[in-house]
Amino acid sequence: MAKIRIALQLWSVRSECARDLEGTLKAIADMGYEGVEFAGYYGRTASDLRRILDDLGLEVAGTHTRIEELLGERLRETIEFNRILGNKYIIIPGLPEEMRKSRDAWLKTIDLVNGISDKLESEGMFVGYHNHTIEFQPVDGDIPWFLFFDRTKPRVVMQLDTGHALRAGISPHGILEIIRLYPGRAKSVHLKDYSPKNEKALLGEGEMIWREFIETCEAVGGTEWYIIEQEVYPYSPLECVKKCIDNLRMIIQ
Repeated sequence: MAKIRIALQLWSVRSECARDLEGTLKAIADMGYEGVEFAGYYGRTASDLRRILDDLGLEVAGTHTRIEELLGERLRETIEFNRILGNKYIIIPGLPEEMRKSRDAWLKTIDLVNGISDKLESEGMFVGYHNHTIEFQPVDGDIPWFLFFDRTKPRVVMQLDTGHALRAGISPHGILEIIRLYPGRAKSVHLKDYSPKNEKALLGEGEMIWREFIETCEAVGGTEWYIIEQEVYPYSPLECVKKCIDNLRMIIQ
């Protein structure tokens, strides 16, 4: 079985990246992260970013890209940017309200995403979707997350954010069940903890059953990247993401 690599979602350290992108990426590499997932490009070109990452030995685990960038003529520009960047996973991080406000809206979005997936296939790229909490709240009698992945094509990546799912009321074992329900589709997952008793819980400090989650990703998820994301900070953001990867390593051992 191929080793599942560890990346950081750069939203976790967005202020640091805005101040000093190269220095922040070097710090991330020095912590032992093997890749990064982008959520914005800090005014840099794809070739600039590729050069910086190559110099540091970092890979691209994915990009969070608004769905508007995947429509019409903008799709060609997005494909070219990601081709130069060396990225194959283009993840939609959320949807505007009009694309998710009803069951019919979700069905139209599903058709749209299936079409995007078809267009990316010849490029060797994948489109995916990342959850917050709204995807687990009923809409016209359906739970959008399951409606979406029941009806999207198998190539559409399911980027499950564990912290948001827990916050939405999905149990830790329910999260494992979601991975099992869509085998091979969790090409990347967001590792984030949650505790109602500790709003600033780091990975390993909350309710998630991490060993079982890792085993499930390895057995049925088709997972290639564990992507750590931390959005609350008991310490500085860089200290937090260092503690998160250290905790994950202890769990994996």
